[in-house]
Amino acid sequence: MTAGLALQFAWLEGFVRRIVVIGTTGSGKSTLAEQLAAQNGLRVIELDALFWGRDWQPAPLELFRHRVERETRDDGWIVVGNYGQVRDIVWPNADTLIWLDLPLSLVMWRLVRRTVRRAATKQELWGTGNRESFRNAFLSRQSLLLWALKTHRRNRERYAVEFGSLAKEKRVVRLQNKREVERFVTRH
Repeated sequence: MTAGLALQFAWLEGFVRRIVVIGTTGSGKSTLAEQLAAQNGLRVIELDALFWGRDWQPAPLELFRHRVERETRDDGWIVVGNYGQVRDIVWPNADTLIWLDLPLSLVMWRLVRRTVRRAATKQELWGTGNRESFRNAFLSRQSLLLWALKTHRRNRERYAVEFGSLAKEKRVVRLQNKREVERFVTRH
């Protein structure tokens, strides 16, 4: 284990009640949040569920912000997502920020696997009636696969800078491979 990762684990031994999990689409944010929530008695707040309405219509900005403010008012939560429109609400109230900074190859493999499963089973997402489809996943300009390819490097550069400055005031955890994620989950 690297010295930095050991230090991150030591930081998290304190009282952690407000966590944000960010990372590229398909990096495993929701899975990690669910595991941590089950182990620590926290509830998961999926920003996607607060943002998306029926037929993939986004919530108006003020409504989205209101929903996020309402959900994060009390302690005991893990927020999942990267929405810049509500970062000023979520990040200052968090005591811990976890960044899943996984290699693009792993992210893409997971995203393709998840997308195919969701499209094949017609899984409803976030109680909205929305479903992923093969057409949207592989033949659309709004494809999550294309989005992940476009944003992975940009997110990595941006979050490296942002997390560096936040480390002075928050618990900041950067997990860079599958083994680090597994170790983190087993220790928390």
